[in-house]
Amino acid sequence: MPIPAKDIQDHWIFGEYGGVNPSITDSSTYTFLNPETMKALFEQEMEGCFLYSRHSSPSGTALADSLARLEQTEAAMVTGSGMAAISTTLLQLCSQGDEIVSSRTIYGGTYALMKHVLPRFGIRTKFVDTMDLKKVEAAITPRTKVIYCEAISNPLLELTDLPTLSDLAHAHGLPLVVDNTFSPLLITPAVHGADIIIHSLTKYINGASDGVGGAVCASREFIARMLDVNSGTSMLFGPVLDSWRAASIRKNLHTLHVRMQQHSRNALFIAEQLDMLGLKVHYPGLRWHPQHELMNALMNPEFGYGGVLVLDAGDEMTANDLMVRMQAAKVGYLAVSLGFYKTLFSCPGNSTSSEIPEEEQTRMGLSKGMVRISIGLDDDIEDTFSRIRRCLEAVGLILADLAV
Repeated sequence: MPIPAKDIQDHWIFGEYGGVNPSITDSSTYTFLNPETMKALFEQEMEGCFLYSRHSSPSGTALADSLARLEQTEAAMVTGSGMAAISTTLLQLCSQGDEIVSSRTIYGGTYALMKHVLPRFGIRTKFVDTMDLKKVEAAITPRTKVIYCEAISNPLLELTDLPTLSDLAHAHGLPLVVDNTFSPLLITPAVHGADIIIHSLTKYINGASDGVGGAVCASREFIARMLDVNSGTSMLFGPVLDSWRAASIRKNLHTLHVRMQQHSRNALFIAEQLDMLGLKVHYPGLRWHPQHELMNALMNPEFGYGGVLVLDAGDEMTANDLMVRMQAAKVGYLAVSLGFYKTLFSCPGNSTSSEIPEEEQTRMGLSKGMVRISIGLDDDIEDTFSRIRRCLEAVGLILADLAV
């Protein structure tokens, strides 16, 4: 299997004057020497030719080409946010009267889009446990147009058996769309049969929490459809990623392999330590995790098990107290998002998954006491854990270690 990190490393684009970084084209529109070339470009993409930056730009194209290499797809396109990538993809695939079969454990914004916005366009979503293939198949009807899931779900870190789910989707003539935001390089969904891979570039791929972006990685044919001047949802909704931000994200992408390895090492250490204290931790790298073997089968092992873990503090008050204390102890920041070089933590039931109704959160197993922790790139992870331990003692989740 190709190594995505090496493919990105070998993707060289020189700047206009030989710079080691591609030049940033600060233009919204582009000139032509021949009117016929402009006319032709309205009909189809032409390599090296650009028309208008809502359609594409040199900086956006350079980032998209790198992302296609990352996800081992034929092509890719970038958008102004992860939600823009999700919404334009689903609206390209579905129209009035169509249905989506989606995992029930997905990002809250995606849930809200499917539950409240897409029905305005006559598109209905059935939320099912995608770990149960019988339930997935039972939800498929002649109106179903797509199966949607997350490779590692937000926030419960449940895995999707991508090979079997893709087989089921393809048996019914359906594309499998996978959000891989939590697991770039860890899992390569296209290798396991996924047709379209979506990212919020805001998270691990950028890694600096200083910008927002999204991406769709798929076949050349599908990307061309999304960019079609007459019917492409990305072209016509216009979710443009600014050239300067695209160039910045592409530079950060070249350190992704190093960052993911360190995120994973640190998260595994913290998860194991919390587990040894008898706390309830969700992390697929733990040997007892019900999907540990599935993770081993799906993952690219050199990048580890990921940088996010979930700690169940029992109740909302304890969780809030713990997070405030961890921020005061400089473990990290009480903030949403993930993939930053500093640790970030939040209660997803009240933040990133708050769009999901409480009764559905309960059915999913998402309690108000759960704390999602995106572990940072800390050099001294043992010191980080010592700080976390003192906070756990202070809120009464563990007994004080008198030997320390």
